[in-house]
Amino acid sequence: MIELTHIEKRFGDNIVLRDISVLLPESTVTALVGPSGGGKSTLLRCINLLETPTFGKIRVGSEEIELTPDRKLGWKSIQSLRRQTGMVFQSFQLFPHRTAIGNVMEGLVTVLKWPADKARKRAIELLEKVGMAHKADAWPATLSGGQQQRVAIARALAPSPRVLLCDEPTSALDPELAEEVVDVLSQLARENTTMVMATHDLRLASRVANKVLFLDGGLIVESGEPREIFASPQQERTKKFIASLSAANNYND
Repeated sequence: MIELTHIEKRFGDNIVLRDISVLLPESTVTALVGPSGGGKSTLLRCINLLETPTFGKIRVGSEEIELTPDRKLGWKSIQSLRRQTGMVFQSFQLFPHRTAIGNVMEGLVTVLKWPADKARKRAIELLEKVGMAHKADAWPATLSGGQQQRVAIARALAPSPRVLLCDEPTSALDPELAEEVVDVLSQLARENTTMVMATHDLRLASRVANKVLFLDGGLIVESGEPREIFASPQQERTKKFIASLSAANNYND
């Protein structure tokens, strides 16, 4: 379970998130959608403290941290919460000097101190799950964007996190390669993997998510099931955003 309570994030005088409180149950997939600058990626990155909220409280599983401007978090507290999460980045962030299997093994061996043979077995299982076992010994530079992202998903899953966080996982990919990633994330959703994803991809959100949060101006403007938000949004700001994305997709088609 993820619980965010009264989360506020400021960059100087700029308030990026405004009093966000939301409960995200285990075994559900939540899509954060909204315009660029609306706060969705910042909110996602606050969950694992890649961005530190100015105020508020974060709970992931049994780990809970309360944040105030005058309180400096210790590294141990940050790591305890961060280890509950796995992160998939827009730009893959694979280690270029490690093979696909080496990328998946790296955190298990270096951070968790697993024996190499145990880490290799886990990595092979995860590469099979994302359809990349046949590329286990390939270098990232030889892989397509979709293949790199699937390896990145396997790496994020390696330590068995409570929640998988995905920051625009398909936005750097063309539609055909994005479909590979959507298929993998859809399978993880069917396996009840808890996920939170920031995305502009309505196809990804509608196929994978149980719940959609529409953010604009640092606020949750509207929330609901994908079919409610995308087919019949209630708020005027949501209607305009969905219409603009739909028009863009039709133009690209």
